[in-house]
Amino acid sequence: MALTKADIVEALQTKIGFTKQQSTDITESLIETIKSKLVSGDDVLVSGFGKFCVNEKSERRGRNPATGEDLMLRPRKVVTFKCSGKLRKRVNGN
Repeated sequence: MALTKADIVEALQTKIGFTKQQSTDITESLIETIKSKLVSGDDVLVSGFGKFCVNEKSERRGRNPATGEDLMLRPRKVVTFKCSGKLRKRVNGN
């Protein structure tokens, strides 16, 4: 099951004691801050969690799987996530 924004809002309410509106505002503000940094090309490092990076992909050949037609894929930016060593160890039960 995926963690949703609603789950984060609820956790802020129950664990910290913020109101629902405060929790919603904090969650939205955090997500918007991360988005704006990524859009500007900056990396986002959350200590003990991981790093979100914007990487450039150059133009390359591809294939339409429905028709088998060859085509050129345009250059683009992609967001990648690299987890921290602490998170990796925790996920693996170490």
